[in-house]
Amino acid sequence: MAAHVVTLMDPAAPAARRLKLDRLGPVVGDLPQLYQVTGERVFDVLFVDASRSDVTPAVATRLRRSNGLMEIWQLTENGSFVADNDPYLDGALSVQLGADGLRRHLEEILADKERLARYRMVGRSPRMKAVARTIERIAPTEVSVLIVGPSGSGKELVARALHGDSPRRDRPFVAINCGALAEGVLESELFGHERGAFTGSVARRGGLFRKAEGGTIFLDEIGETKPDFQVKLLRVLEDGTYYPVGSSTPLHADVRVLAATNRDLAEAIAERQFREDLYFRLGVVKIVLPPLRERTGDIQPLLQYFWADYPDLDFSDAALSLLMRYDWPGNVRQLRNFATQMAAVKRQGLVDTEDVERFIEEQHAHMTNLPVVTGRTVEEAGQELIYRAILSLGNEIRMLRELITANLPQNQPAAVEVHSPIVETATTMEEMEKALIAKVLRETGGNRKETARRLGIGERTLYRKLNKYNLS
Repeated sequence: MAAHVVTLMDPAAPAARRLKLDRLGPVVGDLPQLYQVTGERVFDVLFVDASRSDVTPAVATRLRRSNGLMEIWQLTENGSFVADNDPYLDGALSVQLGADGLRRHLEEILADKERLARYRMVGRSPRMKAVARTIERIAPTEVSVLIVGPSGSGKELVARALHGDSPRRDRPFVAINCGALAEGVLESELFGHERGAFTGSVARRGGLFRKAEGGTIFLDEIGETKPDFQVKLLRVLEDGTYYPVGSSTPLHADVRVLAATNRDLAEAIAERQFREDLYFRLGVVKIVLPPLRERTGDIQPLLQYFWADYPDLDFSDAALSLLMRYDWPGNVRQLRNFATQMAAVKRQGLVDTEDVERFIEEQHAHMTNLPVVTGRTVEEAGQELIYRAILSLGNEIRMLRELITANLPQNQPAAVEVHSPIVETATTMEEMEKALIAKVLRETGGNRKETARRLGIGERTLYRKLNKYNLS
């Protein structure tokens, strides 16, 4: 235990003696000492006296320069945690716990870290720790699992962790992207086909269910399948039987099925695009992965992980701050692309704000011509389209203002101001979204179907937003 913890607190403080912090690891009284010891050794946890004000976000970033996964926990009188400090602080523990209580909580913290490392999940965020705990509980079972998360958030990584920690670990793990294949091709790929079943099928062929026999099959983007195929998949889940294409003889599959989607399947069910019975059969357990923008504290350790083979490549504090403010529509996959690009272009040196800004501009240049945002849930795509409409409206207002101003008579005492209730008065994205929805709703005379069409979102998404913003 002594190799895991360092504490920033006056060693003579009553709490330090009461909690026996020196038995957990070094206890240092000032930042220079802390920088020294964290530079010489790798620590899993840093405890900080909550009365200290010198552990700022910048200090936390510097302390994690050599170890982005080091967790920083406050020691407070009552264990209350100021959420505004997130994502730099990981939580708070009460000094009232005593030495034994603190040690128990420390063991839980270290167990979470070990679990994440075992499943090759890089991060410190509470939501990823919860995912890892769920994997540990259900991996040894035979239940089907539905993994939900935006594109690039690590759904296949979770599926492989479930397989690797299960009794089937020594049998095959087979993955297929259901959204990449036409329905007839997908059925043939999964179930196999007989000779002559269709044009070009010159020989009998076993499918992926046969290939995965005794192991696990991972059906990615299950929400993109058609109801006719879903009926056949439901049969496999219920009794393990399936029919190769062109065959009337059933086969039996001893396969655990894991599935993933980036779609809102509840909305797909309401629109009769996905079978409700299959949804409940697939999602005996549902694991929800957060987008990267909801766990920005994991960006620093992820970059360090991606640059493990480039010890001379680093980033400035300003660059990291900009990376943590970006919304990362492509999630961890997009961050990995950024890290790979920087490693190829720079190889050594400092990644600064100019590099980050250039990357973000390139990403936006690729996305501006898309009619919809691919790789996102319906909800996220709707928000993106609304935000684009807001930005476009703002640009049009500015252009109109400049045009009016440029054509005013020279003796005009003041320029005419053109105000937009959406862009000029709103101070947050939510306020801008609410104002835009209200505006389009008025223009359509309250026609919700037409309002949803103009905004480029589904009616159910619009209804949720109307309830959220109390719009009639």
